[in-house]
Amino acid sequence: MVTGLTEYPDEVLAAQPIGYWSGEAYRRVVGRIRADLATEGLTQPHWWILNHVAGDPAGWDRARLIHRLARFDDLDIDFDGVIDDLLNRGWMTQSPVDTFVITEAGEAGRTRAADRARQAQAQIHAGIAPHEYVAALNVLRRMIANLDGDADLP
Repeated sequence: MVTGLTEYPDEVLAAQPIGYWSGEAYRRVVGRIRADLATEGLTQPHWWILNHVAGDPAGWDRARLIHRLARFDDLDIDFDGVIDDLLNRGWMTQSPVDTFVITEAGEAGRTRAADRARQAQAQIHAGIAPHEYVAALNVLRRMIANLDGDADLP
């Protein structure tokens, strides 16, 4: 039994349109993430870039980073502009071989944003057992694969 939700018979829920529910979940989750990032003056692309650079210092040049993140672009993102913004803020520097390194200020901002992300994840996952979450992801992955999409992990 799910607490805090109106109960419906399985056959009623099974007839619900996945497009509506997946879209509403997307809008709510991404809205929360974007609002939290905005408190640091960041967008999701800023966050993606900072995490990639922090995870592999001096391992990402501009072209490789943009190519890697392009699959997540649903907003016609100017990745060059976002990278330039992080460089201008002093949150990243560019090495002599044109790869990026996160700075102390960038890591501090990334850490603050990560703390907010953990709080959001806790709220989003409240009342959901890990096996329920895994089952939901596997259902969505199957739907993606059924529609000839890439259902592998990003």
